[in-house]
Amino acid sequence: MDLYDVIHRRRDVRAQFTGAPVPTETLDRVLAAAHAAPSVGYSQPWDFILVRDPELRRAFHEHVSAERKVFAATLTGEAAERFAGIKIDGVLESSLSVVVTYDPTRGGPAVLGRHAIADTGLYSACLAIQNLWLAATAEGLGVGWVSFYREGWLAELLRIPAGIRPVAWLCLGPVTHFEAVPDLARHGWRSKRPLTEAVHTDRWGSAPT
Repeated sequence: MDLYDVIHRRRDVRAQFTGAPVPTETLDRVLAAAHAAPSVGYSQPWDFILVRDPELRRAFHEHVSAERKVFAATLTGEAAERFAGIKIDGVLESSLSVVVTYDPTRGGPAVLGRHAIADTGLYSACLAIQNLWLAATAEGLGVGWVSFYREGWLAELLRIPAGIRPVAWLCLGPVTHFEAVPDLARHGWRSKRPLTEAVHTDRWGSAPT
């Protein structure tokens, strides 16, 4: 696929996973693309935990379900009704999961380019996630980013060392199809923001010329 096709076809997949295995060479290409992401000070602060164990995935799914209830309790009226119909994860249906972590100590105490903005390291991990997502889409694989979890709980589940932050639990695998419209738009949760509203010239609030 053309790069722009991949960007616009990418979806946060939840309900379309088939559970079919991901060929080793395909997974290697996707992870290599993630590992090729730019990083502040060339620190490469990410790691990738491949989660295949059904028991681990089941435990995580139960935790996600509990957190879903916590969020649902904050909603009322139409928002509560819309959320009730939205599937938030494909943890059990996907072929495997990839947990992306961030190590702020990677690259030593003086990471070039991070002294003024500490979050640039975290941004780097997010760039690796985006690379993984686009590469997976180009391979015909779906990715779903699950964010209904407590970081400390997940770190304990996967024995992630202290100081290393779990940034994303990504469900990964073959899918029946990619939806033409993002799930949250299809369910009426949010609509797409026009590009013209996001572009400013020179100063905030100045329309593009």
